[in-house]
Amino acid sequence: MAFLTGCLGQMSGTATVAGDDYLGGLITHRQQSGPLPDNVSYWDGDGILGPPKIVIKRSEQVAYFYKGDQVVGRTRVSTGTPTHGTPPGRFKITEKDEDHRSSLYGVFKDQNGTVVNPEVDTRKDRPPPGTVYEGADMFNFMRFNGGVGMHAGLLPGYPASHGCVRMPAHMAKIFYENVDLGTPLIVE
Repeated sequence: MAFLTGCLGQMSGTATVAGDDYLGGLITHRQQSGPLPDNVSYWDGDGILGPPKIVIKRSEQVAYFYKGDQVVGRTRVSTGTPTHGTPPGRFKITEKDEDHRSSLYGVFKDQNGTVVNPEVDTRKDRPPPGTVYEGADMFNFMRFNGGVGMHAGLLPGYPASHGCVRMPAHMAKIFYENVDLGTPLIVE
């Protein structure tokens, strides 16, 4: 079964967010120089026992990580826009992919690797002659509803994705390492 995935943000230029560089909404490298100041995200789950669960609160743009009934982590997120919403409901993690790439959103590059179109939607855009499609990086991807998942991505401070739940890179890695397939996930 094939899933189409992606939630590339609409932006241009280069920015450093949560320790990763972004170019046209794409993570251009995984080198972490340290997260930007963040008074929301934390992790205190090491050594705590209990089944994992994630609760995403769209109204707060925050995700909570539970072990048993105890909140052991929290992170800023960016959920879907009003036209590409993150659906509410009760789900389970159905796939984990550390180096996932979007099959919907990305860029067209020429033979030299130069980006020709930085905001491609494969459902609408066709590659110009001599170019190839490269899907947007979605590191530490945790699928929970069809093509929707949680992953490292741009956090502008408001809902900005195509439905996925973006997280700071360092928190996406922690959440990824602490969930298993079947972990419950609730979107409110």
